[in-house]
Amino acid sequence: MGARQIYEALRDQILGGVFGVDGPLPSSRALALELGVSRTTVMAAHEQLLAEGFITVCQGRRPRVAPAVVDRDVRSQPSKSARSIRLSAYGERVRTTPPWSRPEAGKLIADFRYGDLAPSDFPTAVWKRAVNAAMVQRPERLTYGDPRGSRRLRMALQGYLWRSRTLRCDPEQIIIVNGSQQGLDLCARLILDQGDRFVIENPCYAMARQIFAGTGATPVPIAVDDDGLRTDLLAGIDAGLVYVTPSHQFPLGGVMPVSRRHRLLEWARQHDAYVIEDDYDSEYRYDINPVPPLHGLEDSGNVIYLGTISKTLSPTLRIGYLVVPPGLQDVFAVAKRLTDRHSPANEQEALASLIEGGAYERHVRRVRRLNGERRQTLLNVLRLKFGDRIAVDGADAGLHIVVRFKDLPQSLEAALIERARLAGVGVHSTSPLYSPGADGIRADHVSLVMGYSALDTRRIERGVHLLAEAIVQVRGDA
Repeated sequence: MGARQIYEALRDQILGGVFGVDGPLPSSRALALELGVSRTTVMAAHEQLLAEGFITVCQGRRPRVAPAVVDRDVRSQPSKSARSIRLSAYGERVRTTPPWSRPEAGKLIADFRYGDLAPSDFPTAVWKRAVNAAMVQRPERLTYGDPRGSRRLRMALQGYLWRSRTLRCDPEQIIIVNGSQQGLDLCARLILDQGDRFVIENPCYAMARQIFAGTGATPVPIAVDDDGLRTDLLAGIDAGLVYVTPSHQFPLGGVMPVSRRHRLLEWARQHDAYVIEDDYDSEYRYDINPVPPLHGLEDSGNVIYLGTISKTLSPTLRIGYLVVPPGLQDVFAVAKRLTDRHSPANEQEALASLIEGGAYERHVRRVRRLNGERRQTLLNVLRLKFGDRIAVDGADAGLHIVVRFKDLPQSLEAALIERARLAGVGVHSTSPLYSPGADGIRADHVSLVMGYSALDTRRIERGVHLLAEAIVQVRGDA
């Protein structure tokens, strides 16, 4: 036993009242014999307790509990667990959000969770070289950087966005953020106030809705169809922000046509609202080239473009970026600085190196091919197992599909998810992606979001086979 362990044990006993309010502790000699350690070790623990005010020491006497360390009425005081928790209005709103939790994917044969990537897809050797090169470029001093992010990376992204998305911008308009989640949080803090309203797709990316609602603003859910957000339903709605995924609606997969895009931008101009364009997985289209973003369609003075590498490289890297209108670039930079100064520098430099040398775009082409093969495997085995008893949405792009089981009532959804989990398959409902309280939107049958980018073809086939067995069992129990 070391001095630290002895110190912690004595401290806890003092606070627990073991030695009374001002009682003596065992002598260093007696405690050393009892614990089988040197007296020097015990004395080091006593010195730490003395330095922190837990004990008093007089020459030739045993150390004693310091006065007032233990309250005489401690038993009458409420326990820590009984004390009320005081939070801000924001904290109270956040407290109503369900905490993060997920089963261990390693315990499942196949987890069709959206957003996970296959570790084998990551370009480990290329990334390692880029990170090592960034680390050996020693500056004069270690200092805080530009809150906008590495200028080298912003220059590289400027070129990449033009090549891949025909998006024109200046490097100063680009803000590097810790994943798209921080980008959304900055937008919420800078645009929305309590009592404001914001338009959200229904269904949508649930964490975006939660972030915006955390400001105290009120969501206005607008239904989507095969062409994305129904812009005809915006008539008469006044809001300060609209969040959309026009290039691949999440989760249903619709692509917003040009006519709707123009109507959306016109509505935003009339209401002096900002459009948050989340382009979360535009790299993955299997039928045509990526659809040009809203940002480049018209005057982009009220469009904030949000991108990420979480779907191409890894969600663990936490690198995303905002392209903000020129009038907002300074306030976003200040807000980023107040949040966390700036994103990690070495990773930014490594990513810049990959983009500059073409390795990033080669990687994107490679993982697009791999995920195209996984997608086709999933579609084939679903059709083989279920035939025309299912309808599939969003299969032309992205890293997930939505599967609607036309002959399985929605009332069996929870039982199916649990039965599948027990069989070793993770499946995930679309229900949490719908806005609470919105009527006439949800289907009356089971609808699942099925991601495939973390699975090999064998596990995809096995997972669907086990899912089919779980459905048979659930039907039998009903």
